[in-house]
Amino acid sequence: MSSIALPQHSSDNGLSYGANVGRAFRTLLAALLAVQPAKEASPATKLRDRLALFRLARDYEALSPNLAAELRFIASRG
Repeated sequence: MSSIALPQHSSDNGLSYGANVGRAFRTLLAALLAVQPAKEASPATKLRDRLALFRLARDYEALSPNLAAELRFIASRG
């Protein structure tokens, strides 16, 4: 979870509603554009995750066959 701390200046007291909404929108837009895109997972990591899903499906086969089938389907999608 992240939080944003915005400094309050004494000169901000006389601003109109429109100015406050505009400042909030600019701050939100700046926060959205500052986020870095996620890195692509390496092929080894993808294979490890797929194998882990297949192992998990094998563990749930006797308990819940439908869940095991869903896990195998998710793993097969890659």
